[in-house]
Amino acid sequence: MSLPEKNDRLLRRLREGLPLVARPFLAIGQAIGQSEAGVIAAIRELVENGAASRFGVIVDHAALGFTANAMVVWDVPDERVDAVGAALGCRRGVSLCYRRPRRPPVWPYNLFTMIHGRSRDEVRMLVDDLAAVCGLTDLPRELLFTVRRFKQTAPCYGRDGRT
Repeated sequence: MSLPEKNDRLLRRLREGLPLVARPFLAIGQAIGQSEAGVIAAIRELVENGAASRFGVIVDHAALGFTANAMVVWDVPDERVDAVGAALGCRRGVSLCYRRPRRPPVWPYNLFTMIHGRSRDEVRMLVDDLAAVCGLTDLPRELLFTVRRFKQTAPCYGRDGRT
């Protein structure tokens, strides 16, 4: 089996998630005919050569009880947006933080944060605390609560054409 074929098999298996066992890379290796060390080395190589940008975990927030989620959009002065984004991005409860262009006159917001909580009231309190700690209480913002979740997986790329 060629290296690209081995990597394809490994990537397809990793898309299914890590098995919840003491040695997940051993279990994956057994499933695809590789050793545990071979699986770990292949993941390291994929990241090091740029074929994979990173290896990380996607947490199912709902399964952990975080069912109240809101995209909080902020209207941050352009000269402050990088510093504010860095301050918000490292705070508890914030899973995403990124800048987007404004679309005046309809959409004045340029900074987006995803906030997770166990209730809408908890999310509102967390947003108020973030605003106070980061000096944002005077800035316009909106909370866009999740109404329905459609997908919570990593994007898939590969020869099978799935994305």
